[in-house]
Amino acid sequence: MKFIDFKEKLKGFDLFGLADVRKIEAEFDFRRINEWMAKGYIRKIRRGYYIFSDCSLNERELFLVANTIYRPSYISLEMALSLYGLIPEAVYGITSVTSQKTNKFKTDLGVFSYKHLKPALMFGYEFREHNKRRLLVAEIEKALLDFLYLNPHIKDVKDFEGLRFNSGEFKAKADMGRLKKYLDVFGVRALAARVNSFLDYVNHA
Repeated sequence: MKFIDFKEKLKGFDLFGLADVRKIEAEFDFRRINEWMAKGYIRKIRRGYYIFSDCSLNERELFLVANTIYRPSYISLEMALSLYGLIPEAVYGITSVTSQKTNKFKTDLGVFSYKHLKPALMFGYEFREHNKRRLLVAEIEKALLDFLYLNPHIKDVKDFEGLRFNSGEFKAKADMGRLKKYLDVFGVRALAARVNSFLDYVNHA
């Protein structure tokens, strides 16, 4: 198969895996992948996942990469907090949570970090469409809870001030009823205490 035909068959799939290739041609000669990488036509992200070299790497494309190369996972923690305008600093890499083990992949596209949550806590994300594919991104309330749950050392006003949390953005965008409902699912008293400290910070900022 010629590269131009291969790319046409994967039209709409800037990011693809070996399973996607098998769907378009069951007898595909995977030595072609190495040849096309050597020619600069495609780039390897991690084992079994590739991206076309001329792909435009915007934020949504990187989110799709993060969702795809380590499943199940969704964008959360610092990346989601930054996305919602809750923290001002640029985030180093794309941060996600997963029910798999904690992991990190350093790639040519950037760093993709994943923190483990037990399967029962893999909820509270929304689906966003990108090139007819779905991106999974934490809701603002769940992004905050994931962050505080996985960073127990962040617990008082000084900590929140140090991170320069934007209280105005949180009050404008967050649903307090949803926050409480999600917090109840965690069922962790220490987390509830940290959330209350955060809400005190937000209400008095």
